[in-house]
Amino acid sequence: MSGHFHPLSPLLDHCPETLPREAYLDAGWYGREMATIWARNWVCAGRLGDFPRGTLRPVDVGGAPVIVARAADGGVSAYHNACRHRGAEICAGEAALGRLISCPYHAWSYAASDGRLVATGYGTPTDDFVKSENGLRVVSHVVWNGFLYLNRAAEPGPPRPDAGLEALDHWPMAGLVTGHRHERVLDCNWKVFWENYNECLHCPGIHPELCDMVPIYGRGIMSAPEAADWTPEQPKAGNLRPGAQSWTMTGKPCGPVFEGLTAEERQDGFRFVTLYPSAYIVAHVDYVRCVRLQPLGPEQTRLVAEWYFSPATLAQPGFDAADVAAFAKIVLEQDGDAAEMNQRGIRSPSYTRGRLMPQEFDIHRFHTWVLTEMEGAA
Repeated sequence: MSGHFHPLSPLLDHCPETLPREAYLDAGWYGREMATIWARNWVCAGRLGDFPRGTLRPVDVGGAPVIVARAADGGVSAYHNACRHRGAEICAGEAALGRLISCPYHAWSYAASDGRLVATGYGTPTDDFVKSENGLRVVSHVVWNGFLYLNRAAEPGPPRPDAGLEALDHWPMAGLVTGHRHERVLDCNWKVFWENYNECLHCPGIHPELCDMVPIYGRGIMSAPEAADWTPEQPKAGNLRPGAQSWTMTGKPCGPVFEGLTAEERQDGFRFVTLYPSAYIVAHVDYVRCVRLQPLGPEQTRLVAEWYFSPATLAQPGFDAADVAAFAKIVLEQDGDAAEMNQRGIRSPSYTRGRLMPQEFDIHRFHTWVLTEMEGAA
């Protein structure tokens, strides 16, 4: 079969095995993922603009409790949410932030700007106690396109989105404002959701509305080069159905089209940018959305989807962000149901591992990434 594919085709020339059944069910496997994949990679915490200045807020970073400190001047610091005294939780919910971060248990206090220990409450340290060695444990952070990413690794490298750090440069990302939020707890392993995201063989049967909006999805593929008869000489066409410009119920833009987009970006209609393990971003010509994942256990995952708009779009008389989000929410609910169906089947003792089709090359790459990231786990 591989002889029918063009040499530049992304399609696989074989049908590789999937990850084993225990990768989706076993608590030990899940624990190794948390200690490696989720501890070493950048995890999206949301839009920086949604962290108010002068506040301290707890977040989850791959199962680890972390606090984000947003200073009054807009500066950001992040620390593990554990006091260096005896490990007490420092922050249980959003709180006002001043110059110090204080533990509510024994009043140890730390500088909000760098986490250094300032005071030990009523405790009286002896000479063997070195204050400079007992500051809060720092969590690295970076702001990329208005998103706050956190990384628990001691020396993390830069974020590496699949489409490159410059992929969204033509969108006014920093100025976009959150207009709608949707959350669902999925009864599936976090990898099952990513696998569903990485193929469109399911699209004709699961996503009738999406296949109408993006006709090529109705062929069970995500892009023209995935067709078995594709050649580079074929002209490139837009992704959306004729007359549609964006992912809305009508296909019409919900507000002003972003001015900085190229003709090709407008023709494409959308751009996906993925940053494993926690998030993907979809940039449309009139708004942007992001889907974030938070593993809750071997068989449960929290999904958070947010929609971002320009202030001018939000200020339109009668504008309703929920109406704009309605189309993508249909697709997300269908994907969530499919992922849960997949997880239920994986529980069968008859299932040991599966086989991928040539069109599932991105799942194969994802599985390779998972195994590579887990190397060295205890």
